[in-house]
Amino acid sequence: MISIHFRYDIRIINIVKSMPGRRWCQDAGYWYIPKHRFNLKKFTESFGPDAAIDFSALEISQNQTSLSKASQNNSPQSNKSPNENSKDIPPEYLEMLIRKRYSPNTIKTYISYMKAFREEFADRELDTINTREINEYLSSLILTKGISSSQQNQRISAIKFFYEKVLGRKKAYYRLSRPRKEKKLPKVLTTSEVEHILSQCKNLKHKCILMTLYSGGLRRSELINLKLTDIDSKQMLIRISNSKGNKDRYTPLSETLLSQLSEYIRFYKPKNWLFEGQSGGQYSATSIENIFRKALKKANIDKHATPHTLRHSFATHLLEQGISIRYIQELMGHSSIKTTEIYTHVSSRQLSKIKNPLDNLNPE
Repeated sequence: MISIHFRYDIRIINIVKSMPGRRWCQDAGYWYIPKHRFNLKKFTESFGPDAAIDFSALEISQNQTSLSKASQNNSPQSNKSPNENSKDIPPEYLEMLIRKRYSPNTIKTYISYMKAFREEFADRELDTINTREINEYLSSLILTKGISSSQQNQRISAIKFFYEKVLGRKKAYYRLSRPRKEKKLPKVLTTSEVEHILSQCKNLKHKCILMTLYSGGLRRSELINLKLTDIDSKQMLIRISNSKGNKDRYTPLSETLLSQLSEYIRFYKPKNWLFEGQSGGQYSATSIENIFRKALKKANIDKHATPHTLRHSFATHLLEQGISIRYIQELMGHSSIKTTEIYTHVSSRQLSKIKNPLDNLNPE
């Protein structure tokens, strides 16, 4: 059986109750699903990004793969025509993505691109498709849909994951042509622009969200996953857990932010997550986007900017203060110093220190 453990949450209980075969064990005090009724794909789809699943006790062997297929065959999807079923991606694909602990966003992207790939070759078995056909498929997307180099890379990675991780083929078998990565400089805001944006947030929670993003150099996903216990007011640190690359790190806690957060917590009384939605649970990424756009509009700033721009601005402003780029690398959670070095190209204060060689000439 598969037992399901969680803190009391009526929303999660309702999701579990909707699952076929679920049962309640009164003596042990948890929900469980008998193995023969358990469908891993449907289970993860039911919770989406709201749940992290620990696979340390679950061996996804050939038997488990057969079990997932059998569960799918017994599901309403089995009523589809054979042609429709042929377009479904193998259940092992999702299972492997979860076992490899890919982020919810990456899983969503890979599944989407793999479904599109499957639909293109709906009348074929996936293991019969060769590299030349895959390259022709990608070339067609570039010509007909104008996909970006970034999306092309993601599609290649999604396809490679299936053939290499799920089917276990050697990497040398796939020599897919990848585009050169475009080297675009990140958009940044000046310190006065950031100050003006924050001043336009009259809602205390909204203001704290933007202040936390900027002062910690956080990604939206990192802010959403912050818990109350991640704010260390004694050491004046913010702990970021399981960020990109499954890494943990610390970033300084601003005294100004701490003052605002203390007021926010007293007023809103969040229970678990630092920022929670109106009905509880984690705050949504879309809501953060809306908060930022409204503040940007009120501040009359016509730059193309997103919540992620605050992260870029944080790094750039630290560099302008003379902070070591190595230190900034740690604060940003970058694996490579090359990623951090891009901010040396956007720092206006650093550029202003360079004397233009034309000023050394006297053309008159």
